Amino acid sequence: MADVERTALALLGLGLAAVVAYVGYVFVAPLTVAVFVYYATRPVYRRLGALPVDLPASLRASVSILFIGVPLVLLVGYTVVLVAVETQALVERYRLFETLLDGADSYIDTDRLPDPTFESVFEAYRSGEFDAAIGFLRQNLTALTGFVTGFLFNLFVVTVTAYYLLVDGARLRSYVLRYDESGVLRRYLDAADRELSSVLFGNLLNVLVVGVVGVVVFTAYNAYVPAAVEIPSPALAGALTGVASLIPVVGMKVVYVPLAGYVAVRTFLAGDTSLLVYVAGFVGVTAVAVDFVPDIVLRPYLSGERTHVGLLMLAYIFGPAVFGVYGLFFAPIVLVLALTFADVALPHLLGVDEEQKTLDGF
Repeated sequence: MADVERTALALLGLGLAAVVAYVGYVFVAPLTVAVFVYYATRPVYRRLGALPVDLPASLRASVSILFIGVPLVLLVGYTVVLVAVETQALVERYRLFETLLDGADSYIDTDRLPDPTFESVFEAYRSGEFDAAIGFLRQNLTALTGFVTGFLFNLFVVTVTAYYLLVDGARLRSYVLRYDESGVLRRYLDAADRELSSVLFGNLLNVLVVGVVGVVVFTAYNAYVPAAVEIPSPALAGALTGVASLIPVVGMKVVYVPLAGYVAVRTFLAGDTSLLVYVAGFVGVTAVAVDFVPDIVLRPYLSGERTHVGLLMLAYIFGPAVFGVYGLFFAPIVLVLALTFADVALPHLLGVDEEQKTLDGF
């Protein structure tokens, strides 16, 4: 009877583990981002705990997450507003709408179009002339609503998971170590935790350093060039360059290349093409000072204590290609866990002397 009971409990445990694994698979993207947020905010959380004032763990966790989340939300919101303002200014300055309408006269006899009175619009609606447009708007509005809802839900999952990892992560670790008789699991968790902290927090430091360098370079550029070829909002552009440094392969180019293109188009429409040499200089200086030098000089020092820089670079490249956007964080996490397992746990399983078989440097 005891064997039957043990078997039933084992099957129940396997079933529950399968359900938990399925839930983790469904929410792997927000959970991965939550792990990154946890390691990015944990130094702040621990610093707050070292203050003379005894702050509750819940307050320290909330402040730590806000330390990352609020600046990011403000940065994205300000970017959207600035892009809208700059686009409107560009359209009004060069009368782009009027140009498009003038070009449309060549294909459409605008004189035959009905006056946009309430009666004519209502009659067109009753006759079904707007059905296609209404259907298109309804379909895209549903998709947009679903996107916004999904984004907010995933953001909620990330925030809650990171919060409880900060508050109760130590309790979870203690529970897992209850079943560690040999001490290998403790060594593995300690080594993986140190390396993940170094790699993921190193990403945050890289963003900050590149952002500061970008702000300095863009501001200095605006100080020495004519007003016609100045970069709009150099501080914002520099900060966005730092955030874009997380993107593999293209990195900061997704910011400064379109920015240079915008300034070049604006200068070309103004008719002063001789100033385009300043735009070319901006691209060259940014490519070297903001893109190339930090990537070569800083990344090796901010990419982990033991994990090889080349392997991390491959993880950053292949991760998004295999897993999607969240692979930018998921692939480095898997790489660190796998290499740490091979370095700490595998020698124990094979009965190999750990002093002779290590993976230091990989």
